[in-house]
Amino acid sequence: MSRAFFGVAVLCTTLLFVGCDDAPTAPTPEVPVITESFSGTLTINGAITHPFVVGTPAAVTATLTAVSPDNTIPIGISLGTWSTQFETCQVVISNDLASEGRTIVGSAQTAGAFCVRAYDTGRLTEPTSYTLVVEHK
Repeated sequence: MSRAFFGVAVLCTTLLFVGCDDAPTAPTPEVPVITESFSGTLTINGAITHPFVVGTPAAVTATLTAVSPDNTIPIGISLGTWSTQFETCQVVISNDLASEGRTIVGSAQTAGAFCVRAYDTGRLTEPTSYTLVVEHK
């Protein structure tokens, strides 16, 4: 009889410890959004590329926040991956008719080097200043 009691006690103790396996875990810290601003002046038929680094996979948003002197003339904006070896931007997503206030959104699948470009699509008649705001993690 004592052998049966001992077996039940061991079984109950084992179940008790198995049930207590849920140790509290620390919450995963939220990665803050990084906002970067890039400005330049496009010449007729010109393009300017701005590299930046994404620290964690997440959405990447580029917004054309200013175009001057004529904000009604569209320019091209694009997001892509940056090659540090060749210093080139491999375009992944673009908008060839971006006007002030337009946004393009991509998704960084890995951390790494990315780029945003502003370019003339054949519509500029004079040098044009712009500002792009990029948000990423």
